[in-house]
Amino acid sequence: MAKLTKNRKGSLEKYDREKLYSLKEASDLIKGFSKLKFDSSIDLAINLSVDPKKADQNVRGVVSLPNGTGKDVKVLALVTPDKEDEAKKAGADLVGLDDYIAKIKGGWTDIDVIITMPSVMGKLGPLGKVLGPRGLMPNPKTGTVTMNVGKAVEEVKAGKIDFKVDKNGIVHVSIGKVSFDSDKIYENAKEVIQHIIKIKPSSSKGNYLQSISMSSTMSPGIKVDTNI
Repeated sequence: MAKLTKNRKGSLEKYDREKLYSLKEASDLIKGFSKLKFDSSIDLAINLSVDPKKADQNVRGVVSLPNGTGKDVKVLALVTPDKEDEAKKAGADLVGLDDYIAKIKGGWTDIDVIITMPSVMGKLGPLGKVLGPRGLMPNPKTGTVTMNVGKAVEEVKAGKIDFKVDKNGIVHVSIGKVSFDSDKIYENAKEVIQHIIKIKPSSSKGNYLQSISMSSTMSPGIKVDTNI
C-alpha cells in the first residue's frame, strides 16, 4: 500500500471522504488542501450516464469561465498574412503560418491553443498525429476554426475552455487555481456543470450526473452533491 504523504494525510483529516458536500462547501474546502509551493490547479471530474461510443452521446462543448482559468494561455494563431494584425492585436502569443507548421511537423507543440481559419485547415490535416493526441487540433465546434480570429483569441485568453467526455464517460476539466477566492472557484465550477447539464444528450438514460469530484493538484477528491 502506498505511503500517505504528510500533505495528503493532512488533507484527509480536514473532511469526510464519504460525505456529499454542496458545491459551495467543496469550493471552500479545496483551498485548504494544497500545501504545494506552486499555485495548484483545481479540477472537476464529472461522471455522466452516457456511452461515448455512440455519436449522439459523445458529449463535448465549450464554456467561458466567468473568472478565467488563472492560467496564462499560450495561443498560436495560424493565419494568412491579412489576418496577422488582427490576431496580434487580440493578444495571440505567436502568429504565422508556414514556419510554425514546419516546426509542428518536427514535433514542436509548446502552445496551449491553436486558432486558425477554414482556408488553412487543409494544411493542418497532415499534423493530426502530432496535434491530435495533445488535444491541439483546431475544431470549428470549439470555435478555434473561424474567420473571426480576433474574437476567438480574446475569448480563449479570457477563459474560454473546451471539454470532451473520455472513453469512460467522465469529463475532466480545470476550473481555476487554489489562489482564487472560494466564490470564484464556485462560480467557475457552477458554470461548467450547468453547461454540461444544458447539453445533455436526449438519448442519455437514467441519472445524467452520476457523480462529481473536485480536487486540486495531488489532493484527494471531494465528493460533490449532483443537485446543483
